[in-house]
Amino acid sequence: MARTRVPSTSLLALTLTAGLALTTTGCGGESESTSSSTGGTGSAPVVVATTTWEGALAKAAGAKDVEVIVPQSVQHAPDYDPRPSDLAAVAGADYVLYAPFEPYAAKIKEAAGSDAELVEVNLDNDADETKAEVARLGELFGTEDAAERWTAAFDSEYATLQKGLKAKWPDGKQPTVVAQVFATWAAKMAGADVAGTFGPEAVTARQLSDLSRKKPRLVVDNAHMTTGTVLPDSGAEQVEIVNYPGTDLDLLAVYRDAAKTVETAMAAS
Repeated sequence: MARTRVPSTSLLALTLTAGLALTTTGCGGESESTSSSTGGTGSAPVVVATTTWEGALAKAAGAKDVEVIVPQSVQHAPDYDPRPSDLAAVAGADYVLYAPFEPYAAKIKEAAGSDAELVEVNLDNDADETKAEVARLGELFGTEDAAERWTAAFDSEYATLQKGLKAKWPDGKQPTVVAQVFATWAAKMAGADVAGTFGPEAVTARQLSDLSRKKPRLVVDNAHMTTGTVLPDSGAEQVEIVNYPGTDLDLLAVYRDAAKTVETAMAAS
């Protein structure tokens, strides 16, 4: 995934205005940052997450005070240019969660002068990867019990979604699909036969030929990195999978929405 370098002049400006941001945050200023804070008290960790994806993982792991920096409207997180209010949020955090393809997290923490622990998060909606990350964060936050409760609820919900999708297989047969590399989790949840993958770069002519020969029923694309119609004139139904949770930081909703999207596509294919 391409990295976007944050200009040093922008970071300098952020540093110089951090003090102003700290004094004006509580004065009615508008912010695009998303918070699911319930007023964390005592030893409850204060978590700042770069995007709703990291934020949802933190919430699933048991964090109660979570603030998100990058607005959901930003389709590609590495393109985001941090603002002074972001420094204010980081300055008071216990943990700052980020993904390795987001190049600005460490620089934000440094510019804010925060003592927060910088935590690299694995963003992968594969069921096993998600559960492993929630368990890891729960142990880090000291909220293992909450993380275990969420995992139990996830397992139940995921099994239900899998069963429902299998019941909707076209003609009762396992569908053949090709999937964008960061959307294969949705095809796996549907029990599909993943005959090939593509991306994150644009599909080349050779790839187009190879993937078309697979005769897929569905093309499972990544809505955040789409390059348009992947297999034009192939007859395959293309679906766009959304990886990032909404502002409510409900990670389970990502799986429900993906299941609904795939189910609709299977019915139309």
